[in-house]
Amino acid sequence: MKLNNRLIASLALLATVMWLGSAQASTIDEIKKRGHVKCGVSAGLPGFSAPDSKGNWQGLDVDVCRALGAAIFGDAKKVKFVGLSAQQRFTALQSGEVDVLTRNTTHTLSRDTSVGLNFAPTNYYDGQGFMVKKKSKITSAKQLSGAAICVQQGTTTERNLADYFRQNKMKMKPIVMEGNDELFKAFLAGRCDALTTDASGLAAERTKAKNPNELVILPEVISKEPLAAAVRHGDDAFFDIVKWTVYALISAEELGITSKNVDQKIKSYNPDVLRFLGKVPGNGKALGLDEKWAYSIVKQVGNYGESFEKHVGKKTALRLDRGLNALWTDGGLMYSPPLK
Repeated sequence: MKLNNRLIASLALLATVMWLGSAQASTIDEIKKRGHVKCGVSAGLPGFSAPDSKGNWQGLDVDVCRALGAAIFGDAKKVKFVGLSAQQRFTALQSGEVDVLTRNTTHTLSRDTSVGLNFAPTNYYDGQGFMVKKKSKITSAKQLSGAAICVQQGTTTERNLADYFRQNKMKMKPIVMEGNDELFKAFLAGRCDALTTDASGLAAERTKAKNPNELVILPEVISKEPLAAAVRHGDDAFFDIVKWTVYALISAEELGITSKNVDQKIKSYNPDVLRFLGKVPGNGKALGLDEKWAYSIVKQVGNYGESFEKHVGKKTALRLDRGLNALWTDGGLMYSPPLK
């Protein structure tokens, strides 16, 4: 009986190892067979993921997915975007409706474990805040005791809100809804006194108002919200590609490689630059990609700094500072391990 039990356990372990080995290659194999990457994005968050007037998706999170298309196929256009709500996103990823989530999703312990996600490096460091109407004359979140607060269902925002008010011995009435647009309309209509979500999300929603200057984002930041792309557990080969694609965007900025100078940089004598651009082979083979995978990312999408300034920076409607999202050499948290 002991022998049989050991045999059964061994066979079960072998089956698990074989399944994991198969799962590791399944996503990237399916993507290559299909001919494009399926990306789950926010269904309309300006600056991060939203279709423009011609129906083309634009944004910081969108650029992560375009970078994946460039890395895998050498073509940033080989991507299909699927707009997902906060409630839909994890089911869509787990079911295989999308290959990767490149939407504003916070990396947390519970999502890493019970939801079964692997998170790529953070591509936007954020924190939860509050937005009010200027005419309310509210200048601090501490003045919101007894207020009605609009909050999105099924997000870390909902829990953070409850924790903040409990910690500060304040009362509030949560107005809970599923969609961002629905929530923002309720706020504008006066159904709640304040709207809460990630500070970047508040800045994005504010751009939709007829008079954005009449809306004020309060100074308090009540949480840590590291936003990152995510893939399914048990698929290490694809996870590596997603992870190093994000690092490539950051590393390119660290190395001073941009979409405009990338062809000149190929002539560099810097070994790190030559390895990055594939002139010195090795990185591509390690990921199962063409050696020019990182070159294609920068040539077609740009580096992280270019993407940030294009979509959410000071010259955009969101007018966001780099802040924590600056390179580590500029006082921020953006840092890439060596690509070698």
